[in-house]
Amino acid sequence: MEKRTARLTLLIDPEKKSAFEELCKLEDVTPSQRVRQFIREYVEERLGPDWREERKKRS
Repeated sequence: MEKRTARLTLLIDPEKKSAFEELCKLEDVTPSQRVRQFIREYVEERLGPDWREERKKRS
């Protein structure tokens, strides 16, 4: 679990936002939870599940 948070602001078509919110509601998750999941999956797909450790090694 992440220890800190940072804000990400994005622009999205209002109809798409509404559809996304409805789908999230059906899945009983918040839009923020789903976006965090999408980002987590993308990062792990591209960098691997141990991406945090790799970043620490480079620091």
